[in-house]
Amino acid sequence: MGSTAAPQGVQDGSGADRLGFAAGQVVQEFGWGDDVDDALRSAVEGVIGSELVDEDFDDVTDGVILWWRQDDGDLTDALVDVRAALDDGGLIWLFTRKAGRDGHVGHSEIEEAATTAGLHATSTLAIAADWSATRLGTRSRGR
Repeated sequence: MGSTAAPQGVQDGSGADRLGFAAGQVVQEFGWGDDVDDALRSAVEGVIGSELVDEDFDDVTDGVILWWRQDDGDLTDALVDVRAALDDGGLIWLFTRKAGRDGHVGHSEIEEAATTAGLHATSTLAIAADWSATRLGTRSRGR
């Protein structure tokens, strides 16, 4: 008998605790659309203890979630914009559609855009039924 249960954190938003956010942090959300994973959003809000702030928030934040699809425009420009919203050391999570889903963005495209924006991918997680999460960090300035 096979199991049909999804891997931990894939469909019920419980993967939000793997993103590294903490209670009291301000997390800004970019790229919201009708296709985002509402259970994941709610779980992130549960971790931080407040609602996500939207793209119009005009203060620095502790973290950013960027929902991104292939047809959303220039990923490099978007990453530069979200990076500007962060406090030093803030987390950037890029949520992209999984392979085989409409709007999928390939890993090489993510790497290229991140590098151009002065970032690099540090890890990728299967975070929701249709979404992967890639953590982006700043590149060090020296050796």
